[in-house]
Amino acid sequence: MPKITVLPNADLAPNGAEIEVAPGTSVCEALLENGIEIEHACDMSCACTTCHVIVRKGYDSLGEPEEAEEDLLDKAWGLEPHSRLSCQAIVSRDDLTVEIPKYTINHAKENH
Repeated sequence: MPKITVLPNADLAPNGAEIEVAPGTSVCEALLENGIEIEHACDMSCACTTCHVIVRKGYDSLGEPEEAEEDLLDKAWGLEPHSRLSCQAIVSRDDLTVEIPKYTINHAKENH
């Protein structure tokens, strides 16, 4: 089974984490199922950027992002070339290393 290595995040995974994941699972689902409470304000419907992650290893094993995801990523805080919305990044057979950015843009939570 593939493994997702989560780099340390002060709020969500202070010590980082390693989790085994069934292929076909989204990165967001895998994190939530393993107690890493990544934000997902749109309930994983590809309508916000709160579940943004940076894929540090294994990016090419993920399917190509669709246009809707790419358009949203343009609005994500801390965007990098290997950024993905974790709700749209589906685990294949390869291991991944992901970083959860320190900040997210959540207009509902921030009362904007």
